[in-house]
Amino acid sequence: MKILIVDDAPSMRRILKMEFEKMGIADVTEAGDGVEGWAAIEAASPQFDFIVSDWNMPVCTGIDLLKRVRATESTRDLPFIMVTAEGESSYVMEAMKAGVTDYVMKPFTAAILLEKFQKHLKKKKL
Repeated sequence: MKILIVDDAPSMRRILKMEFEKMGIADVTEAGDGVEGWAAIEAASPQFDFIVSDWNMPVCTGIDLLKRVRATESTRDLPFIMVTAEGESSYVMEAMKAGVTDYVMKPFTAAILLEKFQKHLKKKKL
């Protein structure tokens, strides 16, 4: 299992990485914004199994990264979980229209992250 975490806050990347490590996933790549995230996606071999991204980041936002991922043939089906403090319905709707796999509100618990991740892992394996 190979995960990409995209967030401009090093502390949030560290928290997410620790949670995935607790799940037994050690192959975690970190990026500080959507530009770095896209570069990691292009360089990945094999491709990532999941992308977990913040929404609000400088340079390139999570929603812009999501749109690029969905517009690219080789990455369009990658599960993409948005982890964000943006809870207004307009943000949720924009993410849904862009093809987000799931949406996790900050602050979140490890149990919520695990639940979302496992739900989509099961779908991916089917």
